[in-house]
Amino acid sequence: MSQTPLKLFNSLTRQLEEFQPIHPGEARVYSCGPTVYNYPHIGNMRAYVFADVLGRTLSFKGYKLTHVINITDVGHLTDDADAGEDKMEKMAAARAQSIWDIARHYTEAYWADVKALNIRQPAKWTIATDYIDEMIRFAADIADKHCYELDSGLYFDVSTVADYGRLARAQTEEGEGRIEAVEGKRNAADFAIWRKTPPGETRQMEWDSPWGRGAPGWHLECSVMSGAVLGFPFDIHTGGIDHREIHHPNEIAQNQAHCCTNGLDVAANSGANIWMHNNFLVERSGKMSKSAGEFLRLQLLIDKGYHPLAYRLMCLQAHYRSELEFSWEGLGAALVRLKRMVIGVQQLRNRTGGEVDARILMQAQFVLAAFDERMSDDLNTPDALISLEQAITSKKAPGSLGLYLVEEMDKVFGLNLLELTRADLRIRPKAATITEAEIEAVLAQRKQARADKDFARSDRLRDELAAQGVEVMDGDPLGWDWKLG
Repeated sequence: MSQTPLKLFNSLTRQLEEFQPIHPGEARVYSCGPTVYNYPHIGNMRAYVFADVLGRTLSFKGYKLTHVINITDVGHLTDDADAGEDKMEKMAAARAQSIWDIARHYTEAYWADVKALNIRQPAKWTIATDYIDEMIRFAADIADKHCYELDSGLYFDVSTVADYGRLARAQTEEGEGRIEAVEGKRNAADFAIWRKTPPGETRQMEWDSPWGRGAPGWHLECSVMSGAVLGFPFDIHTGGIDHREIHHPNEIAQNQAHCCTNGLDVAANSGANIWMHNNFLVERSGKMSKSAGEFLRLQLLIDKGYHPLAYRLMCLQAHYRSELEFSWEGLGAALVRLKRMVIGVQQLRNRTGGEVDARILMQAQFVLAAFDERMSDDLNTPDALISLEQAITSKKAPGSLGLYLVEEMDKVFGLNLLELTRADLRIRPKAATITEAEIEAVLAQRKQARADKDFARSDRLRDELAAQGVEVMDGDPLGWDWKLG
């Protein structure tokens, strides 16, 4: 199959660019990971579905992928703009627990969501507290030319590098107003590299440094970990669009200071050739903000009976650079679409006529070329899903060809279509008391009653199920099914 060149939207240049690996045949990718002070919400997890699809696409196109995701267990403040209390310390105090226990608990919760969404394991998880010595060395290397010390810590002077803030494209008063106002700062946008522990206070996580005992600034961590594992410059840096305004411009400034101070007309000077950002997941009731104390977790979707891969498909149905609105109706529609795919795969198995031979492989190349073209257009998953569904529903091609195509395309989508069954996708809330075996037994009686034309008994059995929260979906176009409400 002749592959279409992969074009990706570079947030730094605001244009589509052909992916040209720095190291031939390799792709080195860094993704900003979670700050593990609380559970991730489903909007957070959209970023990792996007990064996973990017990585899967690079693998599909034959690149040797090295993907790194960090875990921030220290140094991230309550305001992403570098202000306020440390989120980790604040949660530890609120729960009267060790900050290390807090970090472990929420890291494991995040990893559980990663597994549930079938997100592939990266080549390396970098844990911030494992890199403290490297962070201090990095800061010391750039301190003389690019930093200054105040009572509260070591600050980066953004005027010492060229093109500061180009990634954000916004040097506005509103943007600068989100930066912490600290007396003595030279520029409003200057940010902390190292934060000293205030006199009279003791942090659970603090270390000795040339600038006093304290902890690293949040922005420093990603520069150090990405450079340490992938080397500067690397190929692609990903994150949520919220990082594009402050965190990533600050990260870029640090990378410039470490490598050179040249301008960003040369993307490599930023530390990465391509910067990619997924857009927000929006939820109209306003429950997506952790600061509000209530937000949608993936576990809530699972507890309500929805398979987590329905949410993954929901993400794939929108382009990663588009806003995606979450609704329960939308999730339900994604679940039905996933169910159709799973049923279609089973139908392919029912009419498969043997092994995949050379003739079938030749046919497959034409279909995969169209699929590759869609994915190569800046990861156009909405259109690429059409290629997948055409392969599943085609009645002209042998079933073995359809199964081969599903296997190949699902390497990118990660929907587990060859393993999922329709029963896996039934809506069954965690709180339900009736068992599946009990439901199936009543349904068997009901089917017999309908076969005997005893519709009164059929209705009575349906009402009994309804009283226990079971909706019998007689009109289901995919076949007779049930769900628990």
